[in-house]
Amino acid sequence: MKLIKHEGTFQLIALEPAEPLYKYVPTRGADGRPLFDFMMLIPRLKTQPQEIIQATLVKLQYALEPFDDVVFVDFNLKINVLWVSFNNRAGLLRDLVDAIQHYVPEAKLVMRY
Repeated sequence: MKLIKHEGTFQLIALEPAEPLYKYVPTRGADGRPLFDFMMLIPRLKTQPQEIIQATLVKLQYALEPFDDVVFVDFNLKINVLWVSFNNRAGLLRDLVDAIQHYVPEAKLVMRY
């Protein structure tokens, strides 16, 4: 399973061969301003049983759903990486990371733009 958010809707979808993010990640919000992004690693998730993987994806959805400024979410199970694009506002990055780590404590912030 894979968790994505695109055009305001979260979806759990069947895994498909991954395309590079640059091919489909939005770079600008609806208002034309650049989006901000960050990436988190969830170590060893792909080696876990399917039930654990699916439960983790649901937890990520719970963590991110309350944030209307989140525009795009992609979790790549092959490399255990969560990518989040959002409309920036003061303190939002910290709030997003805190919410994710509340539900998925093993998630580690890798980088941000």
